[in-house]
Amino acid sequence: MEVFKARALDYDAWYVKHPSLYESELLAAARLGCRGGVEVGVGTGRFAAPLGLRAGVDPVREMLRLAPRELDLVEGVGEMLPLRRRAFPCALLVVTLCFVQDPAAVLREAMRVAERVVTCIVPRDSPWGRRYREAAARGHPFYAKARFYTVREVVEMAGVAPSRVVATLSYGPDAAEAVEEPREVSVEEAEEAGFVCLEFRSDDF
Repeated sequence: MEVFKARALDYDAWYVKHPSLYESELLAAARLGCRGGVEVGVGTGRFAAPLGLRAGVDPVREMLRLAPRELDLVEGVGEMLPLRRRAFPCALLVVTLCFVQDPAAVLREAMRVAERVVTCIVPRDSPWGRRYREAAARGHPFYAKARFYTVREVVEMAGVAPSRVVATLSYGPDAAEAVEEPREVSVEEAEEAGFVCLEFRSDDF
């Protein structure tokens, strides 16, 4: 997590540099809804605040300092959330699993503290996933620290089928960036999208 401590402003600047991608991703997460919930790996609050979440947890204090003050922010790790069981109606994880040591444990903790879990990923073998992995191989400061997963692998970590799957960024990284409306898809269809959100219900576990 040292790179996030040292380069918190650089991380946040991505959203300013790529507004159409950011808006597309917001729309996808919003389709599954997490208002009043908690974001695990909240970072600078780029999703939690506009989506109406109440709280956020992140291990990097430098990121939390950049997050909006209306959020209840807690410093902590996803594998051991400092939160009560079923404290929130929803837990949101946006491109979080690829940066944690034990993604399955993070999912279990999210399911413990919330009634629903919405986790959003960049599928490993999608055009966007391949582009980011190429950047990682060239030493990109953030992507080099990431381990990308397929949608199927995330489902296997959860141990149950998702109740809903929403995808966006059906175009590739070489196309002109544009805002795209999300759509509900199957797990198989989601593998080719650039940004995918899966909803899991805690009662299914």
